[in-house]
Parts: sequence; C-alpha cells; structure tokens
Amino acid sequence: MVEQNVHGSLSRRRFFGAAAATGVAAAVAGSQWTPAAAAPVGEASLTVPPEFPGGIDLYQQSYVNWSKEIVFDHVWTCAPRGEGEVVTLANWAAKHGYTLRARGSMHGWSPLTVVPGYPVDKVVLLDTTAHLIGVNVDPTGSPATVTAQGGASLLSILTALEGHGLGWSSIPAIGDITIGGALAIDAHGATPPADGESAVPGTSFGTVSNLVTALTAVVWDDSVGEYVARAFTRSDPAIRPLLTHLGRTFISSVTLQAGADKRLRCHSTFDVGWQELFAPAGSPGRTFEKYLAESGSVEAIWFPFTQEPWLKVWSDEPNRPAQSREVTGPYNYAFSDTLPEPLTDGLGVVATQLAAGTPAFGASQLNAVKAGMALTGTADIWGTSKNVRLYLRATTLRVTAGGGVVLARRSDVATIIHDMANWINERLTHYSSLGQYPVNGPFEVRLCGLDHDTDVSVESSGPPSLSALSPVPGHPEWDTAIWLNVVSFPGTPGMHAFFREMELWMHGHYSGSLGTMRPEYSKGWAFTDDRSHADTEFLTRTLPSRYPEWESASAAFDEFDPRRIFRNPFLDKVMP
Repeated sequence: MVEQNVHGSLSRRRFFGAAAATGVAAAVAGSQWTPAAAAPVGEASLTVPPEFPGGIDLYQQSYVNWSKEIVFDHVWTCAPRGEGEVVTLANWAAKHGYTLRARGSMHGWSPLTVVPGYPVDKVVLLDTTAHLIGVNVDPTGSPATVTAQGGASLLSILTALEGHGLGWSSIPAIGDITIGGALAIDAHGATPPADGESAVPGTSFGTVSNLVTALTAVVWDDSVGEYVARAFTRSDPAIRPLLTHLGRTFISSVTLQAGADKRLRCHSTFDVGWQELFAPAGSPGRTFEKYLAESGSVEAIWFPFTQEPWLKVWSDEPNRPAQSREVTGPYNYAFSDTLPEPLTDGLGVVATQLAAGTPAFGASQLNAVKAGMALTGTADIWGTSKNVRLYLRATTLRVTAGGGVVLARRSDVATIIHDMANWINERLTHYSSLGQYPVNGPFEVRLCGLDHDTDVSVESSGPPSLSALSPVPGHPEWDTAIWLNVVSFPGTPGMHAFFREMELWMHGHYSGSLGTMRPEYSKGWAFTDDRSHADTEFLTRTLPSRYPEWESASAAFDEFDPRRIFRNPFLDKVMP
C-alpha cells in the first residue's frame, strides 16, 4: 500500500526538485541505499511541528521499506547527533502529542516504524544512521565486549570485532541493519550446533538479543517527571522486554559480548534432490538431518518448480581447505546481491505478471545462481565468520516473505521440514493445475539454537521476554528453532491469500507435542487475503498466546513510555 501526498499538495516532482535545489540529503553509510531526498521546513507539505527543539535539523523525507510495500512520500525526519538530543526530542514529543520512530536502514517488511493507511502528520522519524554510529571494542574484558550506538550497522560492529580477533557464532545474513533495529526485530543467524558442539564462550546459537550485556534506553522517570537516558544491565529484570523491543522504545547504545572468531567454510551444492534432502527422519542419503548432525549450520533455498535446492553448508575450518577460495570481505555472491535498483524493480514487475511462466522463472533463478557461482568462483569459500556469513544487502532482489519459526525437538527437525516441503509442493501443484501461481520465489530453511540464559557470560536475569527463540516454559525438549519461509515478489496475484493459507496450516500443524510456532517479526505474518499484519485474530490472540510474558512485557513498555511516544497504530493493536 502506498501513501502519496497524505497531508498536503506538494507533488512528487516539486518535492524531489526542492530537495535537489537545496542539496539536503541523508547520507547512508556502507552498503545501505540512499533514501529519497529530503526537503527543508520551508518547502514542506506537512504542518510544521510546533516549538521543535532548536539546533536539531528537521526536514521532510520519504520513507520506503526494503520491499517497497510501505511507502510514504512525506514524513518529518531528523538526525539526532547524540543521546542528549534524543532525550530532548522525547520530552518535546510528550509535550506536543507527537510520536517518535527510530529509523535505521529500513531493511524490513513489518510496519514497526510507520503503518500504511495511517497518517504521519504527527510522527517524527529519528534517523539513527547519520550520527549515532559509534562502535568501541573492549577486547580485554571477561567477556570481551563491543559497545555500539543504536544506528551502528551489524557490518560495522562485526568489522570492529574482527579487528581484535573476535566475532559471533550466529550472524544475521544482512549486514546493513542497525543494532537498534536488530534488537527490535529479534535478528538471528543460521547457526545451530552440530552434534556434540558447544558455543564458543562469549557467543550464542540464538539471537543477537541474547548477546546483550547492557544497554541504554530513553525511558520515563517518575522522579523527575520526564524522559531520561537510563542504563540497564543484564542482571536487571527490567532489561528483558527491551532486549527484543519491537520498536516500543529507543535504544541509544548497547553492549554485547563476543568470543574468539572462527574461520569458516561455506560449500554450496546443487546436486541433491528436494525429496532426498527433505526426507523424513532416519532416512538414508544426503538429508538435511545428516548435514545438521555433521556441520550444524545448513541452509536450503528451493526455487519453485525446480528439483534441486541450493544447499549451503558451513563448517569450522581453522585452515583453508585446498579446494576453497579465501574471501577477504563480505557479500561474495555479486550475481545476486549487487543488482541495481531499477533492475530489481523491473524483475519484480515482470515476476508478478508471469502466471504460467512461473516454473520457467523458478528454473531461471536457480540457473542464474549456478552460473553466477561458476563465474565468480564462490561455490566453495573460506574466511572469517563475517566474510562468509554476510550475503544479503540492499542491492539484493527485493522480495517479501511469509512463514515463521518452529520451536521443536532436534530429533523432529527432519519431520518438520519434510512436512513443510511436501505441503508446499502439493499446494503449488494444485494451484498450477488451476492456472494460478501465487508465489514465484523460493522456500527457505534455516536453523539456529535458542536464547539460553547459560550462553550469557555475565549475571543475567533471564532470556529476552519477547524473543521468538526464548525457551518455552515446561518444554525444555524444544531445543531447536527451524525457520521456514516462502518468498515472493510483492504484487503477485494471490500471494497474500496463499501466505494466509500457509500460515494457518503451519500454526495448526506445528502444535501440541510436536512444537510451537512463532512469527518472524521482521517479515510477513498475520495475513489476510489481501495484506499482511492485518488479521485481528492473529494480532490480538494468536501472537500473545505464543509468549508467556507478552502481557507483562507490554505493561513494562507502558511504564517506560507512559506518554506512548514510542509507538504506532500497529503496535497499539498488538500491545493495547
């Protein structure tokens, strides 16, 4: 859904022309894309916020999320230079009835920042990527730690750690997301342990949130009657809701533990059929279950209507295997992660109009990956954890996704994946027989461990309250997280209805003694037949029922933010 000229008559042409004339633009570091240009207050179409704090530049800018499903032409935006300015903005917003939304790299799908269909005339985005990007490593502590401001990217944090021989075991594939955003969405990697493997001290097989040892958030202080910057340690029970915060707070800085970095190999193959790879538990052959036992870190990407998935297996290799190519930087699949935006936009338009051409398009995606790897010599790479695990960025194909995570026994992983793969195959075959092709991207499988308190190397009050990977009370046997997603180009006819059907099936099938299903916050969930994040039953009943601490966490956010300046209409639905 697109909001255009919501509160004013400034045309897109005049809006962008004004920005070009004044030369005001947000500079986004690293691999992030440059968002649409900014217009100063004098050229704004929205009503100017009253008594806006002096010394903080205010401008009007568009907001475009990564999949381009959430687009606003005009939103008030500023770029605070430090924690003190954020506190000033918070108290101004409380006085004048405005809401503040932290804006990072915008590499996400969920309406956790701004919400399609709702006005933004009394919203101010705080661009954290312009100034709040400091990173400092303390390699001598026990554990070693890195402290970063909320707008620092995961790439910059991991690069700083790498300089001291440090790293994380579980690394999200997207390096341009900010650390504040990573805590909002419960960012995770694809790193479960192999059989008998233990986490390197200072690291975790769970989410980035579980690495936090301390943080500072902007919260209300009753004793002074205003918002302040408050430091929280991991031993303080009050920190737990903030560790996965869904955008209901503002994280100004965060300290995370780290451990000794590893050299990894990532070997890609395309010669295992999907029925063999996704075979039931105990099956012979080259099965997902077998690779999990041997290496732990496995990922499968199965393009629609093809026979052999793209299989990636990571393994610990202190020394470079003779057949592996050493890589000295991240994002090594240039054939898929360095695509100009006009090309990705064009492919998206074409993909949504393919219909009966979808099977050929699925085959072409797989063939493009094979050819790209052959051309770049990246089917077998070796290097530091950062360089081998980061492979998605802003210039990757812009797709959307549905699915979620199943928490279950490790012994049931093969059964869970087998059931999902066969359901997808049956449904796509069924719809194609009707001449319908509701999805045109791959089925993706990743695994990781849970957010165990024992992985935290300092005194801890417990795991993140709202992490999808927080252990389920009463079910210690559910020790593994299986991320199951189907992706597609936005605008594909029937896509939302398919994702709704899939979501209902998954939450019904992966239940009882088999495990429990939770959404992946950053992606699509709560589907109706025509949109995501909109099903009232899911938002108000299913989601809270999956988290024993949902109500207490929601109450904690209200205590931290009684003026509700860090919220939006979507969050008001899930945390009324």
